[in-house]
Amino acid sequence: MDATVVVILIFLFAGVLIGLGLGLSRRAKRQEQVPGEVRTRPSPPAPPKTAPPVVEPEVAPTTEAEVEAPPELKERLGKTRGVFARLRGRNRIDDETWDDLEDTLLMADVGMPVTERILGDVKERAKAERTADSDALMALLHTELVALLTSSPDGGDKPRTLTHTEGEPNVWMFVGVNGVGKTTTIAKVAQRETGDGHVVVLAAADTFRAAAAEQLTHWAEVTGAAIVRGQEGADPGSVVYDAMSSAASRDADLVLVDTAGRLHTKTNLMAELEKLKRIVDRTPGALKEVLLVLDATTGQNGLTQARQFAEAVDVTGVVLTKLDGSAKGGIVLAIEAELGIPVKLIGVGERAADLIEFDPEAFVAALLDA
Repeated sequence: MDATVVVILIFLFAGVLIGLGLGLSRRAKRQEQVPGEVRTRPSPPAPPKTAPPVVEPEVAPTTEAEVEAPPELKERLGKTRGVFARLRGRNRIDDETWDDLEDTLLMADVGMPVTERILGDVKERAKAERTADSDALMALLHTELVALLTSSPDGGDKPRTLTHTEGEPNVWMFVGVNGVGKTTTIAKVAQRETGDGHVVVLAAADTFRAAAAEQLTHWAEVTGAAIVRGQEGADPGSVVYDAMSSAASRDADLVLVDTAGRLHTKTNLMAELEKLKRIVDRTPGALKEVLLVLDATTGQNGLTQARQFAEAVDVTGVVLTKLDGSAKGGIVLAIEAELGIPVKLIGVGERAADLIEFDPEAFVAALLDA
């Protein structure tokens, strides 16, 4: 074979080998660039998952509507409660609804002036809050009545607790017309106070009714209180004076004064009450309470009585008796709104335990809540 041909064949064979080598090299590089085959540094392990912290739900503050009325109070106010119940369950509020609310307040013995005030305030709030049904309206009424009972003219809360200061004389005078339950109320208060460990003296200053002194003497024996009384027709002022002296000698800390209630002799009666108050005031700071006892069944007549007594003496509180049957509870609203005098005790039964401290929120709940 010619040497030239051999050389040519050698060069051709070398070229083929070089070509094959370059192809394999390119293929290997392409395989290294495939995304699924790219090797990367492994990521650090993810931290273990933990449950989110448990957040305790906040307890909503108690509102007026959440205050539970005592069952016995609901029962005693059943008549007035039934009157308000007919306002519930309506899907819309219209003129008829407002007329019915007005009638209901009047039937409950709230009286026209206070009814108009309540209606005006509730209408304004209902419009602002776009109140759509009667149940929401009752909630607004609930809030309005509680506000009426708790707010005093000076912007603070009305005092509800009977004032009693340890270590000094305390005199509570009870005023009101005959037949409202003054003497019985005094007996119940005496039983409660002696039960609390107080030394009590009863002053039978209603000397124009022998039965009143006899009744008070009976209750003094039952409750363990001391009794100071005079002869029938004696000067009531002398009885109060003797009771104050007796309390000082016995180291008693509470004197409960029963007074006459002959409203048909209004001028003489009011002058007599002023005189009794002056006698008590000879001991500075001793007169802690002048409590007006009203019969809840007398309705708006009771409001008239309250005005007359408030003009004669500085009445500090009202005791509303006989709120356990035919009475209409709305009279409480009238007394507080028109006179600004706080109701401090209410009588819902015959037992001493049935004379209870007045709680505005519980009272409104007993009237309105479903």
